Amino acid sequence: MPKSSPVVSRMPALPGERGKIRALIMDDEHLARKKLRTLLEREPEVEIIGECGSGAQAVSLIQEQAPDLLFLDVQMPGLDGFDVLKAVGAGQMPVVIFVTAYDQYALRAFEVHAIDYLLKPFDRDRFQTALERARTQIQGKQSHDLNQRLLDLLKGLKAGPKYPERLVVKSAGRVFFLKAEEIDWVEAADNYVRLHVGGEAHLLRETMSGLEANLDPAQFLRVHRSTIVNLERIKELKPWFHGEYLIIMRDGTQLTLSRSYRERLHELLGKSF
Repeated sequence: MPKSSPVVSRMPALPGERGKIRALIMDDEHLARKKLRTLLEREPEVEIIGECGSGAQAVSLIQEQAPDLLFLDVQMPGLDGFDVLKAVGAGQMPVVIFVTAYDQYALRAFEVHAIDYLLKPFDRDRFQTALERARTQIQGKQSHDLNQRLLDLLKGLKAGPKYPERLVVKSAGRVFFLKAEEIDWVEAADNYVRLHVGGEAHLLRETMSGLEANLDPAQFLRVHRSTIVNLERIKELKPWFHGEYLIIMRDGTQLTLSRSYRERLHELLGKSF
């Protein structure tokens, strides 16, 4: 979805009509703001007091307008949603519904701390569910509980995502554990993935995308739609055909780095190749 330039819409910081929820929209995408505004305008108990397209503007509006409810985009240029939360402080934040397109770790964090979110693209039913939960929080004046959950969320995000150190593998009636760091590389095998560990291979019932999400991205990299490698096991990279590279592993295994995954390896290595 194309991004619009940052905008800010300011309205007088006046009390809302009796019983109305004063809502602020923060999203750098014009169409996303428009969708939220359209949905909120159908709610007689909600008053939209402003909208903005950047984190810095959001901080200013929250401090000036003191909204009851904030729709806060997670992925933003400059200050993102979490930076806004840090800048304002959990004690001054209104009830928050986070809006996100792809941050899987953030979604897990929100669920753990019982903080609601909308995953783009969301429909009217999901929006209504989130709004009703926010309404319950606002009417119940559960500000202390909300503030504590926001603080816990920030602490968890600061600590960073936790990746499993071991994988459970079942084979021939046996159950055993593999240390993630011992995996050399992984290949897709129909409804399974094949884990290559030393001279052995183990089948695990998991998708490539599912396993990739559970492996530390600082150590494991998807180099092809059907291949994940342990970066510490790479010995050499050789130019191949059509912009692809040949990956030589320490044990001599040769794998292909496709063009579509080359940029990520470039970022990790901190140099061009």
